[in-house]
Amino acid sequence: MQDKKYPANAIVALSRRALLLTLSGCAALSASDAFASCGSAFCAVNSNWAAEGAATYAGDSFDLRYEYLDQSQPRAGSRKVAVGQIPHDHDEVSTRNRNMVATFNRTFESGWGFSLVAPLVDRDHLHIHNGPPEQVPERWKFTEPGDVRALVRYQFVVPESANESVGGLTFGIKLPTGRKNIVNADGDVAERSLQPGTGTIDGIVGAYFHQAMHDANASWFAQAQYQHALKSNDQFKPGSQFGVDLGYRQGITEKLAGVVQLNLIVKGRDRGAVAEPADSGGRSVFLSPGVSYSMSDRLSIYAFYQQPIYQHVNGVQLTAKNAFVVGLSGRF
Repeated sequence: MQDKKYPANAIVALSRRALLLTLSGCAALSASDAFASCGSAFCAVNSNWAAEGAATYAGDSFDLRYEYLDQSQPRAGSRKVAVGQIPHDHDEVSTRNRNMVATFNRTFESGWGFSLVAPLVDRDHLHIHNGPPEQVPERWKFTEPGDVRALVRYQFVVPESANESVGGLTFGIKLPTGRKNIVNADGDVAERSLQPGTGTIDGIVGAYFHQAMHDANASWFAQAQYQHALKSNDQFKPGSQFGVDLGYRQGITEKLAGVVQLNLIVKGRDRGAVAEPADSGGRSVFLSPGVSYSMSDRLSIYAFYQQPIYQHVNGVQLTAKNAFVVGLSGRF
């Protein structure tokens, strides 16, 4: 790791306390939301740490990942249900998500840095409208840019540590860059929770810690992040979201490593006249094992398989039985 300037002891102490407070905040949050009822989603795997936490080094880094989620399992609370088992005005059948997510990071010697995250959403959604006079299948299929996130972070080297350790705080916004008026072949506007964009500006705060244990050819990280819409847009306000990621990497050979993550997501109910508060929100925990391979000192590829180990949703929502992520990560 390149040398960094140590901040004053008071700043280090304050930053460490803020980091611990943010990470411990997950224990105080009550469950309130998970995924949108129609099943629009992104995979919870944290790929910023798939290649040795490249964003913690001074300089530029990037990450490009492809993720696949086939959400075809309706769920009520924590139990699986069949399509139409619980009567609604429309029955959710499936949402197939194929997302590309590009991330650019720049970290300065001072410890400050920023990230830009831009998704491309490929979504195929099917539900059945329950008349009258009859049941009618309705489908939306599109490939569109989603909402961009811009994050600023401050990180510090943890002093007097036997291993190479950094911690940091992040804050930023999610911008309303994705469309919110996608229609299907019949001219019907998709539910707002299905759209590639929410139409809202969201505030984001978080904290992270990363430690490299070179003697054991291993590393681990922890990250917590909270996202909240600052105001509603066209009578819609997405539920606030809180996530915690814990990850561990163990070298197998000089270039190959095994990686595993535990991902927690808690999300509040959507609000507004065009929202579906009864069928939005919940909490989920995922186990995400994978592998990473160093193609060079600055370039790595990785793959994850994500398996839900606990899911609880409000109302009836679509969930995925599993998900897959493959990506490319590196430093300039």
